[in-house]
Amino acid sequence: MPQTPETVEVDFITPRHLAGGGDPAWITVPLHRACGWSHGDDPLMPRVLLSSPDQKALLRLEPDPDAQWWTLNHAAEPDRPAWYASFGARTPVELIAAFTDALTDPAPAASAPCDPYEPLRQSAWQPPAIGADGLVSLDGTAYVQRLGSAQEPGAWFVTASLGPERKPVWQARFGEHTPARLVAAFTASLTDPHPVARTGSLRSLPTRDPDVVTRRTTDVVAVHVAAALEERIRSLAARRTLPPTTPGPPRQPPARNSR
Repeated sequence: MPQTPETVEVDFITPRHLAGGGDPAWITVPLHRACGWSHGDDPLMPRVLLSSPDQKALLRLEPDPDAQWWTLNHAAEPDRPAWYASFGARTPVELIAAFTDALTDPAPAASAPCDPYEPLRQSAWQPPAIGADGLVSLDGTAYVQRLGSAQEPGAWFVTASLGPERKPVWQARFGEHTPARLVAAFTASLTDPHPVARTGSLRSLPTRDPDVVTRRTTDVVAVHVAAALEERIRSLAARRTLPPTTPGPPRQPPARNSR
């Protein structure tokens, strides 16, 4: 009699910004294995440090109940001052991964949006009030704004909140010099209508209110759950190993008529 494959109960949750943080390995493992980021080894400290191959970017994951758990600092470059991005503990890893994937993309698509507000407008997000800055999701649980003015734009803030008192669930912050295409990658993922998968989500969900969060539970073969991260690593690694274009044979000049 064939043995039944082992299954895992998986919750598929929407909207994704209220799905809880998820597994940090979704970010850290691909950065190391697919993008060549190096990591320190300090088993006595509850933190992860990853640095980019060019040593210009440092990602720190450090559990801190009074601060952002994820912080990425990038050194200054000839055309851009130093910048940072940070994410609260309950920021879904899929959103952070969209940001780091865009950062590590060796050949970003020319068609990728560069206005962080554009994905929100396409999803019908609206200003929170007449004359107010920023855009808010249709359910009122996510808010994106940029501080400063048109002449001197400042930092970006993305906040997920719940309840009439708008209690914050998580916040992402992007410094004023953070490349717009990276912030746009984050907001595009924020508006993605596809659910995200979670195991053991009841402990991490910021709310179970069925009027706010939709949770569809199903049994998934355990090996398929484990394979998702490996597939992600392969996909990101493939960006760096695309075969170079092979030039064709040199064209010969047309023969001249000797007549």
